Amino acid sequence: MAYAWRTMAEIDFPAEIRALRATYESIEAVSDAERIRKDIAELSEQAGVPDLWDDPAAAQKITSKLSHRQSELERLEKLAARIDDLEVLVELGQEDAGDEDSMAEAASELTSLKKALAELEVVTLLSGEYDEREAVVTIRSGAGGVDAADFAEMLMRMYLRWAERHGYATQVLDTSYAEEAGLKSATFEVKAPFAFGTLSVEAGTHRLVRISPFDNQGRRQTSFAAVEVIPLIEQTDSIDIPDNEIKVDVFRSSGPGGQSVNTTDSAVRLTHLPTGIVVSMQNEKSQIQNRAAALRVLQSRLLLLKKEQQDAEKKALAGDVKASWGDQMRSYVLNPYQMVKDLRTEHEVGNTGAVLDGEIDDFIDAGIRWRANSRHAEN
Repeated sequence: MAYAWRTMAEIDFPAEIRALRATYESIEAVSDAERIRKDIAELSEQAGVPDLWDDPAAAQKITSKLSHRQSELERLEKLAARIDDLEVLVELGQEDAGDEDSMAEAASELTSLKKALAELEVVTLLSGEYDEREAVVTIRSGAGGVDAADFAEMLMRMYLRWAERHGYATQVLDTSYAEEAGLKSATFEVKAPFAFGTLSVEAGTHRLVRISPFDNQGRRQTSFAAVEVIPLIEQTDSIDIPDNEIKVDVFRSSGPGGQSVNTTDSAVRLTHLPTGIVVSMQNEKSQIQNRAAALRVLQSRLLLLKKEQQDAEKKALAGDVKASWGDQMRSYVLNPYQMVKDLRTEHEVGNTGAVLDGEIDDFIDAGIRWRANSRHAEN
């Protein structure tokens, strides 16, 4: 204990607490706590309307936003209280130089607070035009045959587990199963505020290296899967698609399903003729539901395409010739060693099992900071 006390004694708690307060105040200013309180009041009023649930989709959006804003405010207020409590704990511990337990607790809480503030600081970096939106995620298998299809399914599970860990609702819109194992592609929604801003840093090509469970000679296989993240369309968005620009195909759903999934032509494929964008939906039971879901995703992709074109025009006018993100943004190596490494941020971990089970917050946080730094450098 004597060594531990000397180590704790080296901590300049007053300076550390001042630094915590400075960081908190900058986060509070960017977060605009007063604006959050006003939003909560307005949303609470909307949520109290008697006929709220006559429109379940609108009601879900209101209650989701209310819950998110309340969580934001609670998180801010709790952190402020924890900093105050830490200061009191340090004062009590220093009054009695022998109170090693209090000082050890203070050192532990200091570390915990630094981590919590760093995580909250990341949220303040989500200031893009569509960052507040819910997200539509599509995963497609790439080069690598059956291993790539299996990898696509592994990634889908990873993101769904990540959402589950955070209490975010998800809805699988489409799954196209590969013949032997895994998925050709899958599309799902993550229904949480800022889901797009958070998950958009996951977009790109993911690479898996492992001993293939599908190779009878036990050889190492490299496979790829692509992740696309787009913001969910909202009623206020001006994305009108003339009927003559859409080709509609209906077909029978494939893969595992319920009683009516594989027996009727309920699956829908929409092709946007001007751009060639194709969207398929088959997870709903009725053709009408699948068509509505497909149209929503098509509108979302066109919305993002419109923004990308506008950004490209702005960069061209500014003479910006910097390349965009590279195709391969993260590697998951399961053999001959265990490591997941993001090739943009250089963040890496050795616990591949935890990552594939949804523990990807550190990668997302590093990606958001990397993106913010990149944008700052461009400007």
